Order: sequence, then structure tokens, then C-alpha cells
Amino acid sequence: MSVLVTGGAGYIGSHMVIDLVNAGEEVFVVDDLSTGFDWAVQVPENLHVGDIADEALIDRIIREHRVEAVIHFAGSVVVPESVADPLKYYFNNTAKSRTLIERCVKGGVRHFIFSSTAAVYGMTGNEAVSEDVPLNPISPYGRSKLMTEWMLRDVAAAHDMTYVALRYFNVAGGDPKGRTGQSTANATHLIKVACQAALGARPYVEIYGEDYPTPDGTCMRDYIHVSDLAAAHSAALNYLRGGGESMVANCGYGHGFSVRQVLDSVQRVAGRAIEVRSAPRRPGDPASVVSDPARIKARLGWTPVHDDLDTIVSHALAWERKLKERNR
Repeated sequence: MSVLVTGGAGYIGSHMVIDLVNAGEEVFVVDDLSTGFDWAVQVPENLHVGDIADEALIDRIIREHRVEAVIHFAGSVVVPESVADPLKYYFNNTAKSRTLIERCVKGGVRHFIFSSTAAVYGMTGNEAVSEDVPLNPISPYGRSKLMTEWMLRDVAAAHDMTYVALRYFNVAGGDPKGRTGQSTANATHLIKVACQAALGARPYVEIYGEDYPTPDGTCMRDYIHVSDLAAAHSAALNYLRGGGESMVANCGYGHGFSVRQVLDSVQRVAGRAIEVRSAPRRPGDPASVVSDPARIKARLGWTPVHDDLDTIVSHALAWERKLKERNR
């Protein structure tokens, strides 16, 4: 039996593949390489280049490799872009996920782990948010992910499949051993952008809004190290294999940092100043999004090991240096 990772050549997916390979799993990857990179896949011989909506391809992979579980990362992830181009997000994140889930049901896949998002919560206030609060996504990105959660809930009730939907908070950092990291061109993640500015790859960093109801006026986010996030998926897989019931769970550390605090960390770790400019608020940005991770810790036994902002930044910065050398 094997595990299929969709989007396994991308940022989070490539870390997931590392975690699975280290655990001795047989891993296969499907990725269209629109934002991922074949060199980021630790098992290049098991990479299938293609689209998750290609029914024949997915059917063949499930059948030939006796896929037991699917860990689904493939999709589009930029909130402002989703506001400008909602149909792209409903197609990539919802319609294609529906096709993938259907092929999994037809192929007898037993377990499904879904890359969801804290964007399903919408405007959360300054308190840590639990999985049981009312869901009110304010962007097409968040709504496209929530629709897939609903599909999984209904499919699990009707078929012999269990799932875990993990609602990510802000993913950052890179593999501590330097094997992969955030490599997408024109990425909008704050820590990546700030690290690029610290290395001279960007002239400045913009703060989108300084009048939010937060201690310093800038947005607060719960930053989670990408390797801890991959470990959460492995914990979810083990949970389902052990007979666990379908569930949703937050993936975050339970405390937030403001944009200014992140920029201070990057400058501290890099040992140099970066130019910071003010810019208007972006559409779809809540003031504060911080997780309550009690459920994932209690039910999956997940314990993060990289819960330190400077550590996250140092790994991200190291990857940017390596990527800069690679792209020369």
C-alpha cells in the first residue's frame, strides 16, 4: 500500500514527501509543476507530472500503486488573487478536488487528508479561534476550501472513507537540512518576502495596513514551521489508520506575531536592516488570526518542535540563500 501526495513538488507538499520517506512509506506524487519543482521531490522516480482532475491519470496511479491514502495539497493559495479571480479558485480548489475525491472513492482509497485553511473562519477577532466557532470565510479562497471540507464530510458519511481536514495558519520556514523550501516565484508570504529583501532580492517590504485593531496596528498571524505542519499530516495519517473518526483540526501554535514583529525578527536574524514602506490594506485580510491548537494536540498527539519565530526565520533565510545560489 502507498500514499499519494498531490502537489508534492510544491512548498508544503515537498516537506510532506520528506516526512513520509523518512518514516519508510512508499510515496507517489502527482503535480502539474505550475508552481512546484521536480527537483524538490525526494523520490523523483515516483513523480507523475499531471493534473489532479485528469481522471485517467489518477485512476491509474491509485490502481497501479495500490494507494491507501491521499494527502491533498494541490491548489491555489493567494487570498488577494482569489478576490480578483474567484473562478480560478473555485475551479482549482473546489471543482478539481471534487474530481479527485470521486476517483478516490471509485478506487477504494481509505483515507484522505486535506490541506484546508484558517481562512474558513473569516474575521476572527483577537482571541484564539477553535474549530467550533461559526465559519464565515471572507474570500473566495476561504470559501473554495470550505466547500471541499463539506464535500469530504458528505462523502465520508456515504462511503467507506475517513478524512482529516487540517486548517493551516501561516506556514513559513524551510527544511532544517536545506533540502527544500518556499521556492515559488513572486510568492506573497511575509517571511519569504522579508528574507528576500534582507538578501537584496527585493528593494523593500510593504506593510499592508497599519490601522488594524491590534497592539501595533499591523495584522497578527499564527506562524507555523512547515516541518511541524508536515509532521501534523503524518500524525493525521497514523490517527486514521488506527481507526480514528473523520475530523477537522487547526494547525498552528496558538500565539501570534504582528507584521512588525516578523520584520524585526528577520532583521535581527539576518543582521541587517530592510526598507519598510506603508501600503493600503489588501482585500480579504482579517486583523488577527490565531489558532487554538488544543484539538490536534489532544486527538492526534501532535507536538511541534520548531515553535520559535527566530528559528522559523533562520530556516527561511537559509533556504533563500541556497535558492539564490541555485538560480544563478
